[in-house]
Amino acid sequence: MASDRFSAEAAAWDNNPFIHIQSESAWQAIRKQFPGYFGNANDGSFTGVQKPAVLEIGAGTGTLTLRMAPYASQIVAVDAAEGMINALQIKLEKPDAAKNVTAIYALLEDPEDKVLPPAGDGSEGRLKYELITSHLVLHHIADIPAVLKTMYGCLKPGGWVALTDFEDFGPAARKFHPESKMVGVERHGIPREWMAGLLRDAGFVDVDVKVAWSTKKTVEKFPGEFGNHADAANASQGEPMDFPFVLCLGKKP
Repeated sequence: MASDRFSAEAAAWDNNPFIHIQSESAWQAIRKQFPGYFGNANDGSFTGVQKPAVLEIGAGTGTLTLRMAPYASQIVAVDAAEGMINALQIKLEKPDAAKNVTAIYALLEDPEDKVLPPAGDGSEGRLKYELITSHLVLHHIADIPAVLKTMYGCLKPGGWVALTDFEDFGPAARKFHPESKMVGVERHGIPREWMAGLLRDAGFVDVDVKVAWSTKKTVEKFPGEFGNHADAANASQGEPMDFPFVLCLGKKP
């Protein structure tokens, strides 16, 4: 199972520079899209109009979560891999850690799941959000329409999803993952028009699925070249390839 794989990899996850580079790229794409929430400051200070409540699906060890935290009123970070959430929780227990992040180990399928924080207004419902994010998660999800339905139910009216992943630009997109890391990969990237249609079918409006950045990644020249490793073992292995990343946007009416 994908959750087992990611739990096993959690301890070494943050040692991969590619993870941090892509999380930073995702954060910059999201904050550029929502200056009213996040402003334009680069020093961690808040310059927006409103600090949003954020739900992050597939938060992993929190590499994107902790970038967003200074700009959010609160962030609920959910992941189905217990090892990933444990790694994030260790970070949150440090004295200088963000105090507005809640880490939850769950496969979220219900907007009213009791694992989510309560609404806080005296009702029995769960907290609703101005923004829902995910990064490099969609290509691991078998049933994207079901996840979008859950996200829709977690949003406040007028709230947005901002989901980032690499684009399915054709057969070569398969090379994003080495053969040893195909466990839990449901698709090789996100096709733009297909994803836009799924967002509209889920009820979202103002849908826009667009390339937000591109990154270069060393990939296998042939399947299995890297063996059981995620990356090339030496300079003679692999070849560089450019991968476009899409930002998938939709608003709840």
